[in-house]
Amino acid sequence: MHEPDPSGVKTSAVILGAGVSGLSAALILLKRGYTVALLERGAVGGESSWAGGGILSPLLPWAYGEAVAALALRSMAGYADWVADIERHSGRDAEFWRCGMLALDVAAPDPALAWCAAHGMAAQRGYPQSVSLPAGLSARAPIWLPGVAQVRNPRLVAALRAAVVRHGGTIHEHCPATGVLAQGGRVTAVLTATGTLPADQVVLASGAWSGTGLAGLAAVPNIRPVRGQMLLFKLAPGVLETILYCDGLYLIPRRDGHVLAGSTLEDAGFDKSTDGATRLRLHADAAALLPALATIQPVQHWAGLRPGSPDNIPVIDRHPDFDNVFVNTGHYRYGVTMAPASAELLADLMEGRTPSLDPAPYRWQAALERGWHDA
Repeated sequence: MHEPDPSGVKTSAVILGAGVSGLSAALILLKRGYTVALLERGAVGGESSWAGGGILSPLLPWAYGEAVAALALRSMAGYADWVADIERHSGRDAEFWRCGMLALDVAAPDPALAWCAAHGMAAQRGYPQSVSLPAGLSARAPIWLPGVAQVRNPRLVAALRAAVVRHGGTIHEHCPATGVLAQGGRVTAVLTATGTLPADQVVLASGAWSGTGLAGLAAVPNIRPVRGQMLLFKLAPGVLETILYCDGLYLIPRRDGHVLAGSTLEDAGFDKSTDGATRLRLHADAAALLPALATIQPVQHWAGLRPGSPDNIPVIDRHPDFDNVFVNTGHYRYGVTMAPASAELLADLMEGRTPSLDPAPYRWQAALERGWHDA
């Protein structure tokens, strides 16, 4: 267990990756008394953390295994307080909004509602009169999930970054790790193109790049990039005030009237390009769900690379090759949702504490045994 050093020297941690997973890990370690430096290959939060929609729930919670549910539900239960603390220390608004989600055309509503009841997640068939649906929307076999919240990803990243810096963390942007120095089963330092960072502990939180490995550090098993393309529209504020989900498509309203539509699942390697055919298809599907989008053009179209993992189960564990290297990656579609609970589990494992969640599903060995269904 990590104990305070009587000499006053703090344990140093170097985190590879400064997306939401890396920043969340940095924040909890700083609060537990570590000194923390983050190395980011690009801009802070510039990959999947920026590109995603910010829904703080699995899209259809009942459609995933218990390993996903356990981590997501623990995060969801404390998310409002977690964000409030980050905002308090950063002075920035992450735009947390408990706007609810309406899932349409749910194929098996009874088992879905039973799952929600068993897991303490508020849900009802249909939707209350207090939910104002936009003109033209046909609510087909809906399940209303009033507790589902959202954050605005880029603003959460900015708040997290400021909170990490406020707590004494150091962030090195455009500074990828190139390798490690090791001795006696431990990594002693992380190498970069501009210098060497000594480290008592190392955390690998490099998202989609975790599956590529690093000189002297084996890759995390079965992690691969999965591209997602999204569109952004601008409507008047209040036209849409809840998240809509139907058959793989989601619409996410922001308070200022922006609406996100997404997202694709594409096995395209590390290619983040977009294409016109997908833009047209996403626009048509979004307009079929929300007719107000039919007559306006998207104001932005982008793609991000998710850290894909079989069954959407992340890897949060000690690296098998080194005593002082840990991983927190592979959250696939729900890195923002799972961030608080993942960071808590990671920090507990690093310190030898008994974690609140069963760590078994997130172990390295479990990740080795899971395979992609298309393999």
